[in-house]
Amino acid sequence: MTHGNQPTVVIVPGLRDHMPEHWQSLLAERLQQQGRAVRIVPQIDQDKRLRRARVANLERVVSDIAGPVILVAHSVGCLITVHWAQETKHAVQGMLLAAPVDYESPLPAGYKDPQALADEGWTPIPRHLPFPSIVVASRNDSFGKFERIRELALAWGSRFVDAGEVGHLGPADGYGTWPLAEELVQQL
Repeated sequence: MTHGNQPTVVIVPGLRDHMPEHWQSLLAERLQQQGRAVRIVPQIDQDKRLRRARVANLERVVSDIAGPVILVAHSVGCLITVHWAQETKHAVQGMLLAAPVDYESPLPAGYKDPQALADEGWTPIPRHLPFPSIVVASRNDSFGKFERIRELALAWGSRFVDAGEVGHLGPADGYGTWPLAEELVQQL
């Protein structure tokens, strides 16, 4: 359902569940207060490590929406969204991909190795996006080196935004409210 001519905003969280203090949750609240239609992709319990299960979950949410969508993804949610974009037939007005994880490069200690990520279907990362997009990268994100994220944005044909040194753009890095997100959604 859309409000007026505005597309529904679909929030695609990363691997962690919807957190009330996360900028995506706060953005969803602000948009809803403005009368915008917003859907948050729920977490799944079964096969949650597998890319195909995450992509199918996103498709379930979007298939219930009449009209175009804008996707707002963070972290692994960006990879879910990019993989989903390769398969969907839904009308997409645009995508905001904030602090994408680079699963093709080594992750910090304690996270999965490249072979496990490949086995779960996360790599290779698609290099084409059929929809308009904006990629926001941090200069000090331990889950995606700035230059690698810029390369992905270029391959995707995305507008690239240098967010400065904002870590992984989550509550642990002080993001809560992130005013730029709302501005970028409006630009899409």
